[in-house]
Amino acid sequence: MPVETLKWREEGLDIIDQRLLPLLEKRVILTSVAQVCEAIETLAVRGAPAIGVAAAYGVVIAAGEKTQEAHVRSAIRRLRETRPTAVNLFLALDFMQKSVEEAFASGDPVKILLARAHALFDEDQRICRELSRHGAELLSDGDTVLTHCNAGGLATTGYGTALGVIYAAAEQGKRISVFADETRPLLQGARLTAWELRKNGIPVTVICDSMAADVLRRGWIDHIIVGADRIAANGDTANKIGTYGLSVLAREHDVPLYVAAPLTSFDFSMASGETIPIEERRESEISKFAGVQVTPEGVSFYNPSFDVTPARNIAAIISEMGVARPPFTPTLHLWNTLRGNPRISA
Repeated sequence: MPVETLKWREEGLDIIDQRLLPLLEKRVILTSVAQVCEAIETLAVRGAPAIGVAAAYGVVIAAGEKTQEAHVRSAIRRLRETRPTAVNLFLALDFMQKSVEEAFASGDPVKILLARAHALFDEDQRICRELSRHGAELLSDGDTVLTHCNAGGLATTGYGTALGVIYAAAEQGKRISVFADETRPLLQGARLTAWELRKNGIPVTVICDSMAADVLRRGWIDHIIVGADRIAANGDTANKIGTYGLSVLAREHDVPLYVAAPLTSFDFSMASGETIPIEERRESEISKFAGVQVTPEGVSFYNPSFDVTPARNIAAIISEMGVARPPFTPTLHLWNTLRGNPRISA
């Protein structure tokens, strides 16, 4: 496992605090719903799959705080408010909510809810491995991949999606090197992706976001692989801000851009990306750098956390079901039909 992002302990939810990486590798144990919510909102735990599983364990913690069904349902409502874009959060909480009545009827709600949360953890472990195996077939020995943000073990329960594809290719004996966009404003690429890849022996070069065009022009990149927080039924994809611009550059330089995500990141209720909710975050993430003010007082800020890449700019979508090529709608519809509802059957 490339990274042990989160795990359940008897005391609570054990996470690696991603706010402190790469300078400090510190683990913390979350023992209250309030702490789980804060960890998700402040990006101590982040990445769509990891957020969903963390929230599920937050429901378990709620049942331990008060053995009252009303308290647990209130906690689920609070957890839903933490991040608006990643659909995995809402699917995981829907799954847990369906179990609340049964859990309290059993007389041991913590035991029942913990089993459900473990099922989601195990499901993510399996899905990421399957997804990565499919994606690795797109890479050849000696390829160089450009990635944006962090869609690795740190964004899941430990293996990753976009970076999982790279790990799987490396496990097959392929020599893969990576260029990592720094990913302003919170530097998830420079801080997290670079730390994770180096930790796992994958050669990595960090570049500023504005350098991607030059690197592509020079012909140094064979593939671009990114993750996703929500994918609409037509293949439009919400991912970390900057992904859309990277997709335009990819088209210009004839470099394929792949999106790697589990089916839990697909939202088939949305026909296109136009209606995907985009989170806007605090202005301080732009106005300050490492706690130091870097902008003039009195200026305005626009800080969306995600943008939407249109399906026309995506060469392939990789999931645990396989690899989809444009036009995406027929294949994604088939995937949705074949999978049934994994959140109910988990």
